[in-house]
Amino acid sequence: MFDVFSTKIQGIFNKLRKKGLLTKDDVSATMRELRVVLLEADVNFKVAKEFIGKISEKAVGAEILKSLDPAQHVIKIVKDELIEILGGDIPQVKIESVKSILLLGLQGCGKTTTTAKLAYKMVQKKRRPLLVGADPYRPAAKEQLQILGKKINVPVFVEGKTVIETLEGSLAYAKEHKCDCIIVDSAGRLQIDALMMNELKLLKQRLNPEECLLVVDGMTGQEAVNIASTFEKEIGISGIILTKLDGDARGGAALSIKMVTGKPIKFMGVGENIEQLEPFYPERMAQRILGMGDVLSLIEKAEESVNSEEAKSLQQRMLSQKFNLEDFLSQLKQIKKLGPLDQLMGMVPGFNKMSGGMKVNEKQLGRTEAIINSMTRLERKKPDILNGSRRKRIAKGSGTTVEEVNQLLKQFEQLKNMFGSLTKQGNKSNMLRGMSGGVPGFRR
Repeated sequence: MFDVFSTKIQGIFNKLRKKGLLTKDDVSATMRELRVVLLEADVNFKVAKEFIGKISEKAVGAEILKSLDPAQHVIKIVKDELIEILGGDIPQVKIESVKSILLLGLQGCGKTTTTAKLAYKMVQKKRRPLLVGADPYRPAAKEQLQILGKKINVPVFVEGKTVIETLEGSLAYAKEHKCDCIIVDSAGRLQIDALMMNELKLLKQRLNPEECLLVVDGMTGQEAVNIASTFEKEIGISGIILTKLDGDARGGAALSIKMVTGKPIKFMGVGENIEQLEPFYPERMAQRILGMGDVLSLIEKAEESVNSEEAKSLQQRMLSQKFNLEDFLSQLKQIKKLGPLDQLMGMVPGFNKMSGGMKVNEKQLGRTEAIINSMTRLERKKPDILNGSRRKRIAKGSGTTVEEVNQLLKQFEQLKNMFGSLTKQGNKSNMLRGMSGGVPGFRR
């Protein structure tokens, strides 16, 4: 998420940290570099200019330049201003209580999938949402929503010749079947036009939604900002959902949209899977961009995805040196539930600095899982019995080589020894260093 943008900003501040005491020239040079990075990320020119102006004004104060750690002061100023342009302290969508949501957007922005993702979040909170397909124009739009609804066990209403007929019918259906929230997937267009806007105005007027959210493709940069500005002017929106932020989005839309439109980002789509929709927190996003991690989001992901009793039992086994390959397989499966590993690592404070360039290899993790799955349960519990013939069989069954099987077993022993050392010494400082050479899926 914003990898290139984040890496460049962190590079600027790494140089700043090496300078010790700062001069006005140092600050000016840093601001010039920062301005270039913002414009390369497709941040709105006026937003970038205002952002740099505010930082420059605060960063050249006498108390900053004469402080013992002036670089850290400058970074804090940048963080505070990043939080501000990303939205500041914004009110979140109340998933636990909201009763009606209308989603708007152009075709191809991921609106229908996002509709189902919102419903999934409500199901996790024990609610009973109703998905409404108010898009009679796009081929297979209703069928797509029905498939998604079935996947998450949520009812879908698509009947009606017109958009308003569909909405009226859905309201009656929701009342009859005791659904406690209506999420309306409205019709999109390839481009903004008067007919589309008039229809959406009528739909919004009739539904009077608590939340009117615009879904925009985060990879379209400034075009996303222009689209949001038009919808806010013509329809009126309460917030924005940025999708496809797991791709090569440069960050310009996220950094510009609140300042230009006055409307905050409420959610961000970070993958195609139904659970990959996250609330947007400006402070957390600023911390990720600056390499400070996002522990709160990581904890929330773990609480939502991982069985707490299993996790507790696994931790006890790891620290008591009873950890075996069956436990390791369980650990891999729990980690995969949390989402793409590169995103998870980005939430660990200082990971880039501590890891020394460590990369996450998702394909290697898949091969590791295949190797362990090709073992018998006894072999997973007692890896010591894995002789040459057993290793050949496992390699053949997993589509790997004997060398890869040997490497996994060697790395597993290193990992197990590391946990044993960790328990004896009570020292976690070398954990990442040990993992970089001992855990399949991580490479330098």
